[in-house]
Amino acid sequence: MTTTETAPVPAPVPAPDPLPADRGRALRRRLEGLLGIAATEGNLLTPLRNGDEIFPAMLEAVDGARRTVDLMTFVYWRGDIARLFAQALARKAAEGLRVRLLLDGFGCRLIEPDLLELMESAGVRICWFRRPVRLSPFKQNHRCHRKVLVVDGRTAFTGGVGIAEEWCGDARNPGEWRDTHVRVVGPAVDGIAAAFAQNWAECAPGALYDAADRFEEHEQPGDSVVQVVRGSAAVGWQDLQTLMRVVISSAERRLRLATAYFAPDDYFVDLLCAAGRRGVAVDLLVPGEHTDKRVCQLAGERHFGRLAEAGVRVWRYGPTMMHAKVLTVDGTAALVGSANFNRRSLDHDEEVVLAVVDPEFTAVLDRHFDEDLARSEAVVPARWSRRGLGLRALEAATAPIRHFL
Repeated sequence: MTTTETAPVPAPVPAPDPLPADRGRALRRRLEGLLGIAATEGNLLTPLRNGDEIFPAMLEAVDGARRTVDLMTFVYWRGDIARLFAQALARKAAEGLRVRLLLDGFGCRLIEPDLLELMESAGVRICWFRRPVRLSPFKQNHRCHRKVLVVDGRTAFTGGVGIAEEWCGDARNPGEWRDTHVRVVGPAVDGIAAAFAQNWAECAPGALYDAADRFEEHEQPGDSVVQVVRGSAAVGWQDLQTLMRVVISSAERRLRLATAYFAPDDYFVDLLCAAGRRGVAVDLLVPGEHTDKRVCQLAGERHFGRLAEAGVRVWRYGPTMMHAKVLTVDGTAALVGSANFNRRSLDHDEEVVLAVVDPEFTAVLDRHFDEDLARSEAVVPARWSRRGLGLRALEAATAPIRHFL
């Protein structure tokens, strides 16, 4: 028995007329006060959707670099795009630029050896974040999931995309994953660069910075207020958890969450349910049949019944793997970055997320969300409650490993 059906996209909630600017200011101050991280003003953010937009923009930025290129990624696999990035980095290093590449020791294990040789021979400085063969079991669980590109300290990119053929194209079929990345120009670039520097300092010996780092003043080319929040594994409540908690609790009218891996603990499920019960229109978009981690999907599906009871609408993306990590709230603010809504991102991995207060930027992401819902299926609560014992057993079987998903 199917538990989903094609459903009309819900009508957009009207934009808030009363004091939208005040809503944004209040959320900004709440985040600054509780996280202790100052937001920056005057940033220009460009949302990029899928490989057809993301990869050309990133490669163009690398090609235009004049001093430095810093690239950090959890995924560097195979395919033509992997070779194009290797060639671009090698070319800039051969020109005499400082080029640094930080690869996660687990996520990038499939990179082709000849690409490493190409880059290293050209002068690219390559470091690995915690290669599993050299670590204790405890550190192996702590990965660098950040995706960051910083060029000349003035332009930065972050989001969900990895360097692999799976992200090429425009989400037209199962071989072209759906994802979102952001190009950033302005003062927020410093926060993204700091995310790279933090992980580079652990992996690479020597000074934190050199003559190539000029730390120049940034222009303010746009209107976006941006807070750069870094997530990292540690005991106790962390900044990324606080960020999610504050934003979800602050929603008054509409909350929209797209995540590649939905496997939170009960606390964060309760936050979503509380939002639904207080009248917030909550929509959750997750992968459908095209998921690359079925066990994580099962761990999240056990919450669907409770979410439905609270009025949360759950959608499964149809055409391909949904890999985006985007949250928008009240048409005013957005979170976008590398973090999923799961235990792994919130508890274990190095992440970076942009908290953006900008109605125009948020409107673009909301429009993308509407277009994604039009290609998705709604989980029907009545049918979901009648799902078979086999599926329920699989969901329950994830219990021993949920903390690591």
